[in-house]
Amino acid sequence: MATYTITLNERTTSGKALIEYLNALGILMHKVSAKEKSSYLSSQEDKLAGRIEKFSSSEEMFESLGI
Repeated sequence: MATYTITLNERTTSGKALIEYLNALGILMHKVSAKEKSSYLSSQEDKLAGRIEKFSSSEEMFESLGI
């Protein structure tokens, strides 16, 4: 038996209907939701990956941005 992973929008009428249909058939196994990272964890990853720049003044920052 093959295993499929699908993403459904539960907020739409068609998404709700499809989920109800799959539940009625006994096909739907479980719901998996992706956890979003907190802003702190996201910023720490940016820092470790070197995506953070430091500037001594706003003028220096604007020069770097080409503004």
